[in-house]
Amino acid sequence: MDCIFCNIIDKKAEAEIIFEDENIIAFLDIRPINYGHALVVSKKHYDNILTVPPVELAEIMMVTQFIAGAVKRSVKADGFNVISNNGDPAGQTVYHFHFHIIPRFAEDFTFKPRTKNYSPGAMNEFGDTIRSVISKYKDINNG
Repeated sequence: MDCIFCNIIDKKAEAEIIFEDENIIAFLDIRPINYGHALVVSKKHYDNILTVPPVELAEIMMVTQFIAGAVKRSVKADGFNVISNNGDPAGQTVYHFHFHIIPRFAEDFTFKPRTKNYSPGAMNEFGDTIRSVISKYKDINNG
């Protein structure tokens, strides 16, 4: 496995590291959407958010919150996005779980997703399907 983030963690590749502890590293993105765009990365290799153990995910999220505040203040951003792309269709290009922290300014945000409207009854059908999967997951983990 050749993972650029693992190489950064192992100091085999360069990065502008802004935070590091025993479990997490954060560094600036080499292709930023805005200056200060940072990545918060688990030092353990997980492919995506679904493979990260919940306790470790909570720790990554706390560090992400901390780094987001530091980035926002340091670049005087008006806001920020915290994003995790999971899978090809979502735009994931590095298969090592991470959060993006993207500083945003009043006039730079152009992300306008196309929204959908549910047909009559469809929202309930989707809700039922999702609740069914959640119920099975809960049964497995409680049984």
